[in-house]
Amino acid sequence: MKTYLPKVDLEKRKWRVIDADGQRLGQLAVRVANALRGKDKPTYTPHMDTGSFVVVINAEKVVLSGKKEQQKQYMSYSGWKGGEKYTSVSELRQKFPERIIARAVKGMIPKNRLGRRLLTKLKVYRGPEHPHQAQRPEPMEALV
Repeated sequence: MKTYLPKVDLEKRKWRVIDADGQRLGQLAVRVANALRGKDKPTYTPHMDTGSFVVVINAEKVVLSGKKEQQKQYMSYSGWKGGEKYTSVSELRQKFPERIIARAVKGMIPKNRLGRRLLTKLKVYRGPEHPHQAQRPEPMEALV
């Protein structure tokens, strides 16, 4: 039996747009990660990039359940002794709300060369406007 390998045509990739307004972070990140990997297509292949480009708008209006807004901490490490920094979700939402969604999606894709290439297809924007109208993105249905 032969293994089917899809032909990946970069010009035929879809662009999708999803509105994060009122959606839960985890559920949104799962849907975005699946679209980036191509898991929602019949031609999905684990070791190939068969996914779509995903544009996320209204990143500042994403919802976190429970007390995560104040209690959840993101850590960054400089590599130096004592170089750990902790940032809460509320602080990150004020400065860079795009990074909340980008970090959640990054945790759901493979940690290798393929995963790094998939992350370049994710575009996250704070407000409702985005500069990708020329690609004619299709709207992804939203979970409420």
